[in-house]
Amino acid sequence: MQGQIIAAEAVEEAGSPAEHYSFWAETMRRLARQKLAMLGLVLALGLVGVAIAAPLIAPHDPIEQFDSGLSDDGSPLPSSSHFLLGTDSLGRDVESRLIYGARISLLIGTLANGLAIVIGTTLGAVAGYFGATVETIVMRLTDVMMSFPLILLLIALAVILQPSVGVIIVVIAIGGWTGTARLIRGEILSVKERDFVLAARATGSSDIAILVRHILPHVIPSIIVWAMLGIAPAIMTESVLSFLGVGVQPPTPSWGNMISEGQAYYRSAPWLVLYPGLALVLTVVSFNLVGDGLRDALYAGSGRR
Repeated sequence: MQGQIIAAEAVEEAGSPAEHYSFWAETMRRLARQKLAMLGLVLALGLVGVAIAAPLIAPHDPIEQFDSGLSDDGSPLPSSSHFLLGTDSLGRDVESRLIYGARISLLIGTLANGLAIVIGTTLGAVAGYFGATVETIVMRLTDVMMSFPLILLLIALAVILQPSVGVIIVVIAIGGWTGTARLIRGEILSVKERDFVLAARATGSSDIAILVRHILPHVIPSIIVWAMLGIAPAIMTESVLSFLGVGVQPPTPSWGNMISEGQAYYRSAPWLVLYPGLALVLTVVSFNLVGDGLRDALYAGSGRR
């Protein structure tokens, strides 16, 4: 009985609220001192704000084809007072399509990456904690998934399931959970033999309770960093699929299909490729800056990189 009381005290001390508060407060202070990370955060929040407020700030309907949006010979128009960033090959306003494209790209990128994180964390945690046969099955499944060329696998899945926003989210998540699973498995293996976990077992806690209450909180920093760094690749993957015609389908605007539609006019109307390309680069760079900053802030002083 006395041993169980001591073990319980050890479990409580390992996860005291004060320690967690001081850790996150210090992490935020370290993050705030990183200029590039703050720049990335401002840009990322700005992009999110544009995506949310798209119906309010877009000057035109993104799928409306204007008779005045084409020249006499049917070519796209350059920048003007009525169409700030010009028009595309169908006379649609490029600025409005860029704004609504941000909504699609960010929605798919964040949801697909979030779903991939949930799948990867669940499988990685189960494999790392239970080990033996469970670990073998999960890791071999991970190896099989990683053995396929990712883009070819995603194209095949998108074609089979018929492209739509929901399907693209699921398809990207299916192709993106493997890295998270490997990371979390390694983290769990390093944490599950620590004293506070052994103490929790001694008090009679169930495996699920130990995993959820005592182990997973210790790998949250890795999950946060991986989640932030995974948004940019998810957005890039969506753009590639849309560019190839198996992602978001026209007339719904996506930066990927905007580049695809504009490539035939890259000489006569370079803005059709330039603007969505710049938007894509800006988004990827901003989220990567935030992810790198979070990684440095969370792991500073711990010797981890």
